[in-house]
Amino acid sequence: MTLAAATLLSEAAHTPHVPVLLAEVLEALQPQHKPSGRFIDGTLGAGGHAAALLSAAPHARLLGIDRDPSAIALAQKRLAAFADRVILAHANYDQMQALAAQHAFAPVDGILLDLGFSSMQVDDPERGFSFHSDALLDMRYDPQSDALTAADLLNTLSVQALADLLYTYGEERESRRIARAIVAARPLYSARQLAELIERVLPRREKIHPATRTFQALRIAVNDELGALERALPQTLNLLRQGGRVAIISFHSLEDRIVKHFFARESTDCLCPPRQPCCTCGHRATLRLVTRKPITPTEAEIAANPRSRSAKLRVAERL
Repeated sequence: MTLAAATLLSEAAHTPHVPVLLAEVLEALQPQHKPSGRFIDGTLGAGGHAAALLSAAPHARLLGIDRDPSAIALAQKRLAAFADRVILAHANYDQMQALAAQHAFAPVDGILLDLGFSSMQVDDPERGFSFHSDALLDMRYDPQSDALTAADLLNTLSVQALADLLYTYGEERESRRIARAIVAARPLYSARQLAELIERVLPRREKIHPATRTFQALRIAVNDELGALERALPQTLNLLRQGGRVAIISFHSLEDRIVKHFFARESTDCLCPPRQPCCTCGHRATLRLVTRKPITPTEAEIAANPRSRSAKLRVAERL
């Protein structure tokens, strides 16, 4: 870790939201070698990664995108010192290509996606992400949107549809058992109600709360997280200049699998079946893998920020 990265990491540790794998992201995107570069942070959050990128590249510009209006407001304050080099957009990162065109912000030297939800959202009891919240079970990253809330899904879906949702997005093995209990207990409106119901259905046998996978599944479904990721990945190819890099931090196997498969596909010349004698697909590699295996947090980072423990960083470079 460079001295500059260590300094930024120390400063970030004293902010409300600690950016995960900060030193590793800086090493991956190399802003110090692109002092006048352009970067996109598609999941701006509190602006921790963005501030570090802009500090490391004194003339760089950044397009920051986030679905959560409260995150945009917080990042705006945090990035005030870089205001003349920052464009902020309240939008989903799957719109990054259109936003870049709108602001004449392409090609770019680096793209960062820090997937999932933030500590700020978990810690806000009004958002319904926490097991202990008595507020409406909302879970929308953008509470101003007209998307269905988690409570809407819980109180309207059939047992089969709920079970499928929990199994597909939460990899919950007891999905049918939980779904039957939810339907029998309707209506459910708060996160606490749901968490306590699942705790009665599934006695705690692991370190994690028994409702963890159910909450993950609802959050992913409400925000169409996997769909957004699948729509955004091809856009990174269109936005990156040659030698530009895309860095993606995921927090569960569903996200990581999508990123891994996309990077593998786009770093391969031919996609034809192995036994086919000659190539007919015409596919040519567009990416070079920078990380063959995902980068994970150090023990020191996990001790300082336990919520980082499941983070995985994958990096690829545009050919």
